[in-house]
Amino acid sequence: MGDPTLPDLTGHTVLVTGASGTVGGGIAWRFALAGAAVVVHYRSRPDRAEELVERVRGCGARALALRADLTDETECRRLVRESASWTGRLTALVNNAGVQPVQPLEDMSVADWRQVVDPNMVSAFACTQAAVEAMRTTGGGSITHIASIEGSRPARGHAHYCASKAALIMHARSAALEHGHLGIRVNTVSPGLIDRPGLEADWPDGARRWDRAAPLRCRGQAEDVGNACVFLASPMAKWLTGHDLVVDGGMSCAPTW
Repeated sequence: MGDPTLPDLTGHTVLVTGASGTVGGGIAWRFALAGAAVVVHYRSRPDRAEELVERVRGCGARALALRADLTDETECRRLVRESASWTGRLTALVNNAGVQPVQPLEDMSVADWRQVVDPNMVSAFACTQAAVEAMRTTGGGSITHIASIEGSRPARGHAHYCASKAALIMHARSAALEHGHLGIRVNTVSPGLIDRPGLEADWPDGARRWDRAAPLRCRGQAEDVGNACVFLASPMAKWLTGHDLVVDGGMSCAPTW
């Protein structure tokens, strides 16, 4: 029941953080359809995680739900360790977990700033460090951070979020430089607007403006991000590292004047 359009990742094990959310779930699902065993990380939605695990198992792939609070470095390391021990090998990590509140820059306190930057950056840093330790003894692997087009193009009310995503892109490049000799590739995927239930109600004007401005005239789906992650984790991307793969329907090339 896999998808023949995807690279074959049979024998691979991937950990997707924040997999109980819309984008994380789409990423995990595409890995499952490529034949990988999938670790579905969640923090506060065990029902969503277990639902996804059952769906993955229903397509004939292996799946395991693991809870962890990724604001805790110890929890990050435990999550990666348990993921690797589940099948005996971790071949891919997708750092997708994160938060995206909206708040004017002039109203932010240092605490407000850290409530976004720390979860978005620290979890990726700690999980990556732990994954490198797991991968270096098994021949390498692929690590992908989910960044954003806002890592290079700011949005009002998102200063903390934009800064954290820009930092993820540079962290990936630095890790790619330092871990390449271990056979470990590190990249980022920068999505544009991804459709989700309730988006029209939450951001009606913004969603309409996106639909009009994007060259492909549509929003992305979570599976579009998943496809990019599967590609980067596959042998097809064996000579790709330190790269930011933009998945935004062409919005990054749309003029803003």
